[in-house]
Amino acid sequence: MKRTIYLLLIATLAQFSAAGQNLSLSTVVIDPGHGGTDPGAVSKDGKTYEKTFTLDIAKRLENKIKAECPDVNVVLTRRTDKNVDLGDRAAIANKENADLFISIHINSTAKSGPNGYSVHVLGQSSKKNRDLFAYNMDVCKRENSVILLEDDYTTTYQGFDPSDPESFIFMQLMQNSHLEQSLEFAQDISSKLKGGPISADRGIWQDPFLVLWKTAMPSVLVELGFISNATDLAALKSESNRDKLAGRLCEAFKLYKEKYDLSMTLDDKPVTDEKKATEEKKTAEEKKGGEEKQPASPAVRYGIQIFAGSAKLSAKDKAFMGYEPLVVSSGKINKYVIAVEDSVSKTREHLAKVRKKYPDAFIVKIEGNKLSLYK
Repeated sequence: MKRTIYLLLIATLAQFSAAGQNLSLSTVVIDPGHGGTDPGAVSKDGKTYEKTFTLDIAKRLENKIKAECPDVNVVLTRRTDKNVDLGDRAAIANKENADLFISIHINSTAKSGPNGYSVHVLGQSSKKNRDLFAYNMDVCKRENSVILLEDDYTTTYQGFDPSDPESFIFMQLMQNSHLEQSLEFAQDISSKLKGGPISADRGIWQDPFLVLWKTAMPSVLVELGFISNATDLAALKSESNRDKLAGRLCEAFKLYKEKYDLSMTLDDKPVTDEKKATEEKKTAEEKKGGEEKQPASPAVRYGIQIFAGSAKLSAKDKAFMGYEPLVVSSGKINKYVIAVEDSVSKTREHLAKVRKKYPDAFIVKIEGNKLSLYK
């Protein structure tokens, strides 16, 4: 069953392979949470709505990205106070072949004490030995429950029940291929929000948010403070502070884009015979060096990382395109690398073929059991 689901994911991602032709981060979709008849979280006096804050901050973020990165296409899932189904929000991002999806929200609890910002990606709970739904389930239920306002949601979401933990199992598998990039961007957001108008850092979490489920790109959901907390609410009511929050999100975007673009600047062209000969000659000279040169330790190899996630796949799985995969584990995350070769030139020869199926694949340097981005 798990294998079948994963292959469905691969088929879904293949629909967006055209996006891989542009090797820079060219499109970002910003999703202002809630809207229309769905106000989202509401202040205790009933006068202030989450949907108002999220739209204002999203528009400010759009303007800042356009000013700082004029080459980037910025798309909003809504520009007015209107309803947008959760599935449609992801569909907009997929249709635009977006490289990144940012969903903006404001948190709330029954108690007035909790405050601060948090960043979320789709997946299991971030805490070791903690049940998938033991921590942020209330938040997930609240953000997901908007689907109950939609007509015939049981058909649209194929029986998904926002209050049933079993409904989230498939969701986690659907986003595994982009988990590593999503976590990296979440870390960028968390670091840039630190010291801002919403000061308390509540961390980075992996949680089952439906709005992140069907996005075919790295995606995050950020909760910018608590509308139920007097201090956070006062900060959010300030136009200046909302502008500062948008500015910090823009800084996080720029940081992520810089790293993304760097990872995509690899030369996809076949290595020339002359270049091959040069590298082979250099290798031969190093081997003949004897006492003059110390052998590299550990041995350095190169490969193409195609995805990362918590799923454990058989080495014979079709997802590996016939290659023998190298699996490097880091906590609960398994990084899958194929086309492993002794030289980067040989690995690069596989890159164009691999990117037809995995547009976001990139070359990594392998030293022992450690992976690093090849630059």
